Amino acid sequence: MTALLYGAYGYTGELTARVARERGLDLILAGRDPGRTIEVAARYGMPHRVFSLDDPEALDTALEGVRVVLHCAGPFSRTSRPMVDACLRNRVHYLDITGELEVFEACAQRDEDAKRAGVMVLPGAGFDVVPSDCLAAHLARRLPDATHLALGFLGTGAVSHGTATTMIENIHRGSAVRRDGRIVPIPAGSIVRTIDYGARRPRLSMAIPWGDVSTAFHSTRIPNIDVFIPATQQMIAGARAMTLLAPVMGSRPVQRLLKRVVDARPAGPTDAQRAKGASFLWGEVKNAKGETRVSRMRAPEGYTLTADASLAIVQRVLRGEAKPGFQTPSRAFGADFVLELPNVTRSDE
Repeated sequence: MTALLYGAYGYTGELTARVARERGLDLILAGRDPGRTIEVAARYGMPHRVFSLDDPEALDTALEGVRVVLHCAGPFSRTSRPMVDACLRNRVHYLDITGELEVFEACAQRDEDAKRAGVMVLPGAGFDVVPSDCLAAHLARRLPDATHLALGFLGTGAVSHGTATTMIENIHRGSAVRRDGRIVPIPAGSIVRTIDYGARRPRLSMAIPWGDVSTAFHSTRIPNIDVFIPATQQMIAGARAMTLLAPVMGSRPVQRLLKRVVDARPAGPTDAQRAKGASFLWGEVKNAKGETRVSRMRAPEGYTLTADASLAIVQRVLRGEAKPGFQTPSRAFGADFVLELPNVTRSDE
């Protein structure tokens, strides 16, 4: 039994395949485009399978002899459901690298299905959301009666075509937070605070609808959750304007135009850019008494960490460490799992 990586010729998929080869981990590389799939498989000397996600019979055939799927072909709002369905039918563990809020919630709804199949469904096995989820669980451990959790992250690298495409497809949908256990929509740019990420100087930041609005609740049961990224005053003003322009930004002509702009850019950061990049994460919990705890984390650039984290989880699953049902990284492997990855450190206040 082995692991299958779907989306192997995308930026993150190919990077992950390359890192796997460097570490002596054999994968089956897969995708829907025959030429590109064969090319990347030949480059790394790995077997390949070609199939489309809209063909259930082909999916079932492709998963024969596979123990775990690492799904890297986004946007996951379109691609995760058929792969999860196939994994449940064939009793194959499911991992992906999504950061999409609705995907986490959809996977959480499959918890009982996954338990009946004896399958682990763990979305967010990369930068989204391994470091932030483990940080949230660590903070909950430090203040067990916390009622409020705030998380933030600062990245110092470029984004891939896949990440940019996902951002474009969600640009008109506003933001979201969790209040009293429920995910609630908020206007983009409406919640702002200054955060010290541990990188030079504190940064003005705004709340975004990141995956941790879902996963951190499942990991910690803290009912009120906000997630932030650094933003300039201009970015915040632009985000607020998007609330008024949402119908236009979500229209097909504008979406096509923005995606053409993305396609004209490099596929993702170069190796040199990744090596120079870094990620800084911050988290704060607060309880009803007003007590607070703050923790920070420094990690490699996001795509580097995604390859490291997802492959580490693949190896754990192949060793028989999967927990059936819907899981978050910290629920499956503990709050300290992220510290096992290269060049990740954590500090507490």
